[in-house]
Amino acid sequence: MKMTPNRRHVLGGLAASVAAPAILTSGRAYAQTPTIKVGHVSPRTGPLAGFAEADDFVLEGIQAALSGGVENNGKSYNIEIISKDSQSNPNRAAEVAADLILGDEVDIMVAASTPDTTNPVSDQAEINEVPCITTDCPWQPYFFGRNGNPAEGFDFTYHFFWGLEDVIGNFLDLWGSSGAAQNIGGLFPNDADGNAWGDPELGFPKPLSEAGYTLTDPGRYQPLNDDFSNYIAAFKDAGCEIITGNMIPPDFATFWAQAAQQNFRPKVVTIGKALLFPSVIESLGDRGDGLTSEVWWSPNHPFNSSLTGDSAGDLANGYTAATGRPWTQPIGFKHALFEVVRDVVSRAADLDDPMAIVDAIKSTNMSTIVGDVNFGAGPVPNVTKTPLVAGQWQKTGDAMELVITNNAAAPNIPVGGELKLLS
Repeated sequence: MKMTPNRRHVLGGLAASVAAPAILTSGRAYAQTPTIKVGHVSPRTGPLAGFAEADDFVLEGIQAALSGGVENNGKSYNIEIISKDSQSNPNRAAEVAADLILGDEVDIMVAASTPDTTNPVSDQAEINEVPCITTDCPWQPYFFGRNGNPAEGFDFTYHFFWGLEDVIGNFLDLWGSSGAAQNIGGLFPNDADGNAWGDPELGFPKPLSEAGYTLTDPGRYQPLNDDFSNYIAAFKDAGCEIITGNMIPPDFATFWAQAAQQNFRPKVVTIGKALLFPSVIESLGDRGDGLTSEVWWSPNHPFNSSLTGDSAGDLANGYTAATGRPWTQPIGFKHALFEVVRDVVSRAADLDDPMAIVDAIKSTNMSTIVGDVNFGAGPVPNVTKTPLVAGQWQKTGDAMELVITNNAAAPNIPVGGELKLLS
């Protein structure tokens, strides 16, 4: 393991010089009940804010569930969660992560919501040798986007979510059942997600070609683009009946409005990221009906929380009852992050030793509200996968509901309806 100057070494040196008596009595300064500090980074504001819409609800529920403390080696530990906003900006994510590590001196870092959040937070944790768990980002942009080496992995940072192979498999299953022509238009932004999804080897192009699809990819666009006319023209010329990609909500709204204005009417539109959120679909009005996306988590997923015993349906319905808003997919994964934290804290051999916490993370093998989290399962070091299905937004009465239509990759997650072509 690499040994570099970091905040633990620096702070330890300071403690030795100004507070030697405290160190002689204990490695952790605490009152009667010791506290484990957990730093949490999330995009509360900015274009990725949909991922953090349920943060307050989730964190309040976690704090209530952990209010009695967590037992470790016969001692009870309080869990203090310190949450900071990345503002949907990777530089800001790195900055607040450093604040949590160096200023708040957190014991464990957690983060979620696209590589713009997970990667800079994980990099700060790795540099400063702080145990870190992340989610809500396909594993390839997380692992390879951080220059991960499958032969070595990372020392302090771990991640659970699905991979590009899973979303590609689900999209192919969905498109195959649609009857649409095998001409696909790709919309991939010039960001970590878009570059991973559009990568010729690791992303969509190669498996789509192997499955007999023709992909028209006009190239990377800059996020918050205000003109997709060239893309729409290219898709028209190629006869694209299917559109796919990975877009932030403002970009999809711009593309979809301009597609209508330019009379481009694909039969299937399957977009990652933007189409996850009810708020985005509601903003599109009737033109949200029939749009498709991957489904990471839903009230119908057959999993329960190890913290509360609640089912996925209980958690989703609880959010709606508390807020008056529809459930969103990140709710389950934000909750699961803290299920893993609680499990790790309860099992670590020595909570004063970061490497003991890392060892507990590495040996995690548990059931959560999003499925099993087992870091020994791969597909690469420091990563484990959760199940994925695909679905469609369908209008039921006055409301739009995300209906699971394809579950070949995870048949234990039930379908709720059949795929319909866009009108």
